[in-house]
Amino acid sequence: MRLVIARCSVDYAGRLTAHLPSAPRLILVKADGSVSIHADDRAYKPLNWMSPPCTLKEGTGEDEGVWTVVNKAGEKLIITMEEILHDSSHELGVDPGLIKDGVEAHLQELLADRIETLGDGYTLIRREYMTAIGPVDILCRDADGQTVAVEIKRRGEIDGVEQLTRYLDLLNRDPHLAPVRGVFAAQEIKPQARVLATDRGINCHILDYDALRGIEDDKLRLF
Repeated sequence: MRLVIARCSVDYAGRLTAHLPSAPRLILVKADGSVSIHADDRAYKPLNWMSPPCTLKEGTGEDEGVWTVVNKAGEKLIITMEEILHDSSHELGVDPGLIKDGVEAHLQELLADRIETLGDGYTLIRREYMTAIGPVDILCRDADGQTVAVEIKRRGEIDGVEQLTRYLDLLNRDPHLAPVRGVFAAQEIKPQARVLATDRGINCHILDYDALRGIEDDKLRLF
């Protein structure tokens, strides 16, 4: 990963145009080719970014100090450097991935054992299906034989939808699995995450932890 802190301005040209005026910012260039620009006033969301695959060209001569990032759709992120305050590169190696807490791990185990919870005719392919960017929680097939990738969270938020989107993009490149659709499963799914998932064609499924464990509802019933 390359970390650059610089006073710079940023212009985006693509489906729309956007401009960030000159200010000190952090620029992250990751090994996967992604480039993101960050300010110091938010937890994690970048001001602007370019997702992989994309290419970064650093200008020379008259264009020295101008970085141009282009993705496969031809969209451009143009970063004009005025002053570089810090520039360093670090080899992080392969990340072991997120270690789930006990509840998420148990939800995965229970759902794999009761995969029909997602619908009649579902069959399990395997848990923790490994990809180049990490393991998919559950890979299964629906009643029509289509491959389904399931991402499981205790609380479903936008980050989980983004994670599943990356898995789906990768899995759909495998002709033995494609087409692959996604299911975002959680005990609770935030409204914003549901909207994003729906927009991307991902189904949402609420998991009842007690029902998966086989615990009866203790509410009074008339019959």
